[in-house]
Amino acid sequence: MISKTRSNSTKKVAVRRTASKENGSKLKIIPLGGLHEVGKNMTVFEYENDMIIVDAGLAFPEDEMLGVDLVIPDITYLKRNAEKIKGIVVTHGHEDHIGALPYVLKELNIPIYATKLTLGLIETKLEEHGLLRSAKMYCVKQGQRIRLGCFEVEFIRTNHSIPDSVALAINTPVGMIVHTGDFKVDYTPIDGGIIDLAKFGILGKKGVLALMSDSTNAERQGFTMSESTIGQVFEELFDTDQRILVATFASNIHRIQQVINAAEKTKRKVAICGRSMLNVITVAHKLGYIKFKANTLIDIDDIGKYSPHQICIITTGSQGEPMAALSRIANSEHKKVEIYPGDRVIISASPIPGNEKYVSKLVDELFKQGADVIYHSIAETHVSGHACQEELKLIQALVKPKFFIPVHGEYKHLRQHAKLAEKMGVEPENIFILSNGKVLEMDKNSAKVTGMVNAGRVLVDGLGVGDVGSVVLRDRQHLSQDGLIVVVLTLDSETGMVVAGPDVISRGFVYMKESEDLMEEIRELLKKQLQGFEESHITDWNTIKSGIKDSLKNFLFEKTKRKPMILPVVMEV
Repeated sequence: MISKTRSNSTKKVAVRRTASKENGSKLKIIPLGGLHEVGKNMTVFEYENDMIIVDAGLAFPEDEMLGVDLVIPDITYLKRNAEKIKGIVVTHGHEDHIGALPYVLKELNIPIYATKLTLGLIETKLEEHGLLRSAKMYCVKQGQRIRLGCFEVEFIRTNHSIPDSVALAINTPVGMIVHTGDFKVDYTPIDGGIIDLAKFGILGKKGVLALMSDSTNAERQGFTMSESTIGQVFEELFDTDQRILVATFASNIHRIQQVINAAEKTKRKVAICGRSMLNVITVAHKLGYIKFKANTLIDIDDIGKYSPHQICIITTGSQGEPMAALSRIANSEHKKVEIYPGDRVIISASPIPGNEKYVSKLVDELFKQGADVIYHSIAETHVSGHACQEELKLIQALVKPKFFIPVHGEYKHLRQHAKLAEKMGVEPENIFILSNGKVLEMDKNSAKVTGMVNAGRVLVDGLGVGDVGSVVLRDRQHLSQDGLIVVVLTLDSETGMVVAGPDVISRGFVYMKESEDLMEEIRELLKKQLQGFEESHITDWNTIKSGIKDSLKNFLFEKTKRKPMILPVVMEV
């Protein structure tokens, strides 16, 4: 169950001014993720013996991270300072802001503060990890204030591609810090809750020490289109006799609502495909953030009972992820859904940087199956959830910060956002483009980078957290590029003579049945080398293994120009 915030958390209380303020104590702002990258957002605010964390997100693996499922922030610094942490404050329910929470809570027993929908999504995630019973969670509302040690945090309504998103006004002993979270300025949002620009203006009049602002769309000029503009596009695209499949982000609840609205207007039943999509819609509907008629949703198993013009399927996989539902559908690998010629597939998302080739391949496969594919290059099927330059400038104008810290984005995004802040009047020396792990210390008059803490990437592979590092990844890349040769031999434990072998096994290097001559040459080479070891009375395993690796490596490169991984296996009898 979601717990309610303590009753005294809504009271307006002045932040405690400790005597040590006069002794030169400073606020530390330490990003542990989210800078020079997309995703993995996590920031620490620390003052003396109090610490709060904003967000705990994950990132998805890059191409070279073979076999890796997720990437999360390194929380070594948090574990070293566990007694200081007063809580984690979450800005919204996207994976890049909540995805690392189960892994953090396995190491640290700290409370979570979030709005209703965000907390509902976190609950589902923690339940999957068996952490729900032990988690301390508190539901907050937009406009509410809570006290966490010497920090007072106010939650400010914003707009994003998911409801219940908030910015944070963090009152600290040295001054006010405003953290926008992910946001856009939408004057006609789907849920009717317009961003609280008045609050940003009030904070600006009172005086803001530092602004930390979303940089994702800092390169884009103008304004981000309202989410509500997509509704009309969907209605036009749904006005057809074709069966409709719509792929979007599972957490884009406003988009899902508009798909359902268009389906109901065109008298279509809606089926959900993809576990994450089903989980999010279930939670959002239960909490009242997605609305639909009682007979609109049907089970995915029942789509065959209706004509094509009566069906709409909402699915995951808008980024072309190989294991996501739409990719499996496109490759005829999905158990319950297949593409029929004439199906209309709407991809309602733009490719995340780095995913372009996956999306392009997905679109090609869908076209090959005979689908009519509508994507971002053909129609306005997507609008961003992030602010463009004019909205970023608007927040700057309202808040009028002394210091500015661009957050959430690659270096090019942070750099462009810094230029915008400079145009808006922030002094260049007061703008800090940080990187993960850098410690920014500030008081009411000054700020400077003073050091570094651990802030690397922790790789999650299956149940293993952090046990896959650079060495393992390098081995996986080596195996994927050149394959593996295994040499197996048995030695007499007393004489050191070869009793059996050498047997040679190839995996991912050459097809053994078609390379019998090469395999025979390898065996002859190894027999001569082992005979040399016997004549020299060499029985040390390590020496034998090293000799096999060195000679075989040179031989194979000369013969094939490849460098497979060579794994000698020596047994004794």
